[in-house]
Amino acid sequence: MTDNPGESGWHAELDQDDLTEDRVPADPMALFAAWYEQACAADLFDPTAMTLATADPLGKPSARTVLLKGFDDDGFRFYTNYDSRKGREINANPHAALVFWWDRLERQVRIEGEIAPLPPADSDSYFASRPRGSRIGAHASPQSRVIANRQMLERAYEQTEQQFGDDRAVPRPAHWGGYNLSPRAIEFWQGRRNRLHDRIVYRHSDGRWRIQRLAP
Repeated sequence: MTDNPGESGWHAELDQDDLTEDRVPADPMALFAAWYEQACAADLFDPTAMTLATADPLGKPSARTVLLKGFDDDGFRFYTNYDSRKGREINANPHAALVFWWDRLERQVRIEGEIAPLPPADSDSYFASRPRGSRIGAHASPQSRVIANRQMLERAYEQTEQQFGDDRAVPRPAHWGGYNLSPRAIEFWQGRRNRLHDRIVYRHSDGRWRIQRLAP
């Protein structure tokens, strides 16, 4: 077992910014848009990366990193294989959570809500914008299923590539597409000294957002 070295480095020095009720907008999506823009300008490895947590009907959770592909007042969008573990869990239990962690800004955003597939036309449009190799891979890979070895996956890719040839369009497979998470709660976390972090949460009820402060 590795001993905990205690408070050290940036963990003890968080204090780049503060987050107060009088400074936040009434709409959490406006605050998210501002924070997201700052994250994109902060030279992070990938500010679109977000942890997606889902659970099966018995409540057993699983989590993985996916990429944000768009957001607006309707929610947060990403794309994946519908037959993957996350896809199967979303189909059985359409409630999920997202977490963004932007370390250089000492910020995280936690989002909870209901999740549903995007319209097929939206998925078709995004799929057509992907690199050809990624489109072929979406056909070839049985995501989340056990496979014998790497060679099996590469053979499946080669066979799919031959099937479509060099010029033939690669259509979106029926098992691949997008989801939208419609938020019911969004928490904004700003790191502060002595672990007295600022936590502002928006909760949606009765057609409007309510703002509360949480203890760190």
